[in-house]
Amino acid sequence: MKTKELLATFFVIFVINHSFAQEKKFKIHTVAFYNFENLFDTINDPNTYDEEYTPTNGWTYKNYRKKLDNLSRVIIEIGTDENPSNSPVVIGACEIENRQVLEDLVKHPKLIDKGYKIIHFDSPDKRGIDVALLYQEKYFTPVSYTNVPLYIYKDAERNNKKEKEETEDVTDDNLEVDNNTKRIYTRDQLLVTGYLDGEEISFIVNHWPSRSGGEKKSSPNREAAGALNRTIIDSLYKINPKAKIITMGDLNDDPTNKSVKKGIKAIGKKEDVKEFGMYNPMEKMHKQGIGTLGYRDSWNIFDQMIVSEPLLGTNYASWKYWKAQVFKKPYLIQNEGRWKGYPKRNSNGVPGFSDHLPVYLYLIKQVN
Repeated sequence: MKTKELLATFFVIFVINHSFAQEKKFKIHTVAFYNFENLFDTINDPNTYDEEYTPTNGWTYKNYRKKLDNLSRVIIEIGTDENPSNSPVVIGACEIENRQVLEDLVKHPKLIDKGYKIIHFDSPDKRGIDVALLYQEKYFTPVSYTNVPLYIYKDAERNNKKEKEETEDVTDDNLEVDNNTKRIYTRDQLLVTGYLDGEEISFIVNHWPSRSGGEKKSSPNREAAGALNRTIIDSLYKINPKAKIITMGDLNDDPTNKSVKKGIKAIGKKEDVKEFGMYNPMEKMHKQGIGTLGYRDSWNIFDQMIVSEPLLGTNYASWKYWKAQVFKKPYLIQNEGRWKGYPKRNSNGVPGFSDHLPVYLYLIKQVN
């Protein structure tokens, strides 16, 4: 066949395939996770360590409203590059003081017409910070939800053992230990199951124990959190082997750490995920140097979204995972001072956005 004929044949095939692809229509939803970084009201709660966020210490009502304004700006924009018609239909969140701050957030003028509803439980965390799920009730209908406590205890033998000193991470999320029981109080894991446009899907929202005391010494606490998370996932798979699950949160570990790789058993390559497996798209991002928070001139991707195997594949007759991203707009980055180049956090009494960047993923389904 002559060259011109070959080119003509290729062009016809391309046009046919392109036209067929153009005929397919997809519905898209965004699911996000965001660490709100100390979303505290101005009221001193005698049962928690919230004194830093009171008017006496500079956390005024004006600052609180500015913080809500900042967060609402971010939420309304997440995912709109590919889904300009709507903000996330489901948002996992952490570092929330109580339900009231969430009520104030969803009633913000930027968000009120989205109709976000709230699922929240008080956690035993001594700073009073919790996890929660926000959802647009127009699209998602929860049918069950529960908080699953993480029971971890101070290991006296491990802590007394002489080990090579490690540099302690700077964090205000220090672990609180009960003097009698030695229990370490931390956040519960929130499990919500419901229907996204009529299709069952489960969400697990996490905020795992911090690296207070150093990464190595505190790792067993997050390994326990990962094991608990996997237990929840396995229970969902037992009920429904085709369960669609998204576990998300601030894990205080990277995708390659033991708590994620061995705890959740998360796989970084989609093609390697087997039945009952979990796929972590953040692992590839981590290896590319992409992160959600900066520390000592490097980036970590503690904020992660991990999906179950039934959300993979190319049969788009039902909801499927499409892609995940970190939401990183210029206005979210500090351009001067000590934290230059890092996410714009609360600093010197001035409310920022968060010291973490949000993460999000798209779910798609063919509609014709």
